[in-house]
Amino acid sequence: MSFRIQPAAPARPNRCQLFGPGSNTKLFEKMAASEADVINLDLEDSVSPSDKESARANVIEAINTVDWGKKTLSVRINGLDTPYWYRDVVDILEQAGDRLDQIMIPKVGCAGDIYAVDALVTAIEAAKGRAKRIDFEVIIESAAGIAHVEEIASASPRLVAMSLGAADFAASMGMATTGIGGTQENYYMLHDGQKHWSDPWHWAQAAIVAACRTHGLLPVDGPFGDFSDDDGYIAQALRSATLGMVGKWAIHPKQIALANKVFTPSEEAVAEAREILAAMEEAKRTGAGATVYKGRLVDIASIKQAEVIVTQAELIAGA
Repeated sequence: MSFRIQPAAPARPNRCQLFGPGSNTKLFEKMAASEADVINLDLEDSVSPSDKESARANVIEAINTVDWGKKTLSVRINGLDTPYWYRDVVDILEQAGDRLDQIMIPKVGCAGDIYAVDALVTAIEAAKGRAKRIDFEVIIESAAGIAHVEEIASASPRLVAMSLGAADFAASMGMATTGIGGTQENYYMLHDGQKHWSDPWHWAQAAIVAACRTHGLLPVDGPFGDFSDDDGYIAQALRSATLGMVGKWAIHPKQIALANKVFTPSEEAVAEAREILAAMEEAKRTGAGATVYKGRLVDIASIKQAEVIVTQAELIAGA
């Protein structure tokens, strides 16, 4: 174990991140009233080039006028390879109030991408006297992004979360699929003549989780494209949660409840975690470093696992 303690991730609920295009103002009030923890107003992929400027104006007005409650409010700007991104940042930070919490930066390929946005945001904050510092979330969507994932994770103190963008990631990697997330028809193994499908996103998710946990960020799973397949969404969300991710995107309102269910610890899990903490507290009182709980060994590592569940439950309860 390194003597350098891993920093804790931000203490906020992040079970579901709901996306909506900035060009569709009819969705804003519905998004605000939803059960999603994070709202992502999108200026990138869901907005056509001809609508970029009007969508930006819509988002600024929505930040200033819609009651977003306690939700984390985020705007996904356009990529740094476009002529739109700098105006997204300038107009939003100069014209929108302090209700905005976060900027989401897509298609990040290296730490320099974060530095560029950070420099611009820092200058605007100083010039306009903005009271609240803007946080960043980045999306890993390319071969370069996953190759540089750890340097990206440590690129700025503004960075609080990192997501996997499956569609662009697959295209960048040259993956033979048009699916967005989930298992893929041709990604299987044979055993006794039977097909067994595995998860082609697993290794990238694990790399993101490791980088995030090392640098105190929230690791988030990205979109699941087939919003008619509830079982497929839940299956991927469960795999992501097992790996250590804290939440998942929703590209359709029906996915909100699915994400919240998966990433909310059950009452049984919370009760067991509290019992483990109590058992270990008793073990410490008697000078023991471990104890037995329901027939299995629990020790200091078990405390850390239990604390994750209890803390998550308390965050959600207080949201």
